[in-house]
Amino acid sequence: MRQMRSTILFPALLLSFAAASASAADVDAAAAESLLKASKCLTCHSVDKKKDGPAYTEVAKKYADDAEALQKIIDWISSEHTVEIDGEEDTHPMAKTRDASKIGNLAAWILSR
Repeated sequence: MRQMRSTILFPALLLSFAAASASAADVDAAAAESLLKASKCLTCHSVDKKKDGPAYTEVAKKYADDAEALQKIIDWISSEHTVEIDGEEDTHPMAKTRDASKIGNLAAWILSR
């Protein structure tokens, strides 16, 4: 039962973070960059150049007019899913934390690029 409770509470925490308005001034860039490194996101992503994954500037541009952008990025970062790299399917890992505030901060950082 404890596992189920965690599973239910975590999305609720993410939603509460996403509901708060996150401006570029509210983003802790050092913490976001630290989580990027710890989670090895920069292996496939870059801030401004396409690698195996899209550049964060392109992600920010894609979601610029999307009211649900923050939640979509939070969902992507906090879940494991399949992606296609060079024509082959691979598992896209999730962030190396379950801390909603850290994941929300990283999502806000990506959208502020």
